[in-house]
Amino acid sequence: MSGFASTKDLSDKTISFEELAPGLYGYTAEGDPNSGVVIGDDSVLVVDAQATPIMARDVIARIRAVTDKPIRHVVLTHYHAVRVLGASGYEGAEVIASDATRDLIVERGQQDMDSEIGRFPRLFRGRESVPGLTWPNVTFHARMTLWLGKREVQIIHIGRSHTAGDTVVWLPKERVLFAGDTVEYGATPYCGDAHFTDWPATLEAVRALGAEALVPGRGKSLTSRAEVEDGIAGTASFTADLFAIAKRCAAEGRDLHATYAEAMAAMRPKYGHWVIFEHCMPFNVSRAFDEAKGLDHPRIWTAERDLEMWRALEGNAPVKSAEVHS
Repeated sequence: MSGFASTKDLSDKTISFEELAPGLYGYTAEGDPNSGVVIGDDSVLVVDAQATPIMARDVIARIRAVTDKPIRHVVLTHYHAVRVLGASGYEGAEVIASDATRDLIVERGQQDMDSEIGRFPRLFRGRESVPGLTWPNVTFHARMTLWLGKREVQIIHIGRSHTAGDTVVWLPKERVLFAGDTVEYGATPYCGDAHFTDWPATLEAVRALGAEALVPGRGKSLTSRAEVEDGIAGTASFTADLFAIAKRCAAEGRDLHATYAEAMAAMRPKYGHWVIFEHCMPFNVSRAFDEAKGLDHPRIWTAERDLEMWRALEGNAPVKSAEVHS
């Protein structure tokens, strides 16, 4: 069995810490998960915590190079372990998430943590430093606003796309957006917990904000309106192309193995050069196929389900019906 491409991904990435507007920074790493930094009058807010407290130390070191203000808030754009398990590294900070994100942590946080660490060992450096699941101590339903002195920070549950709880952080005066995984740039969207039907409307809501700079979930910081549009349009194209294939195959009564083969053949020429394409596509096709067959609520990924998926994709076992796992 071929297993996950990411388990063989052991090379470190070059980190960039780029100022997008005064006091607003994108922390990016060649397609690894990004973070954002907002420096207010008296304190700092971090967008996405990184995967472990050890990895959070590098974000903190970059912050300390530009300010000594305390880090008082950490916003989680969604529940995935690679984004949230480093939160305990920001000692004393409030952890903020949408109520939908907290619900997903309750439902599937432990299984997601175990599955992700198995898939992406390099991205969980120092995983022994993780004390357990990250729990937000502040939740909101649709949106909330923080005032970091005179700096306005809008935290918006923008809509279902990458997950059901996707949150963006919007600086309306500066027109800078920290988009989480609603938008990727030069990196393959991970869609294993996605809502393909809703993703286009969510991207329209992102577009309507009118960002002039945007930090995607993966990929470099986007520093012009043209780059922002490229990121939104590329994410829209990828997810629409994949879902169209899944819907057609499901309607024709084809199985997951055949759907995966068709999706890879159709999408590799256009998107195969994007970061983590080979890793993401098995999960992406599996979720798209489920949704195309009518399963709105994504099935929970476990280590056992990961292996079951690989057997089905490689034609070694029939995929179990979505209804059995719903």
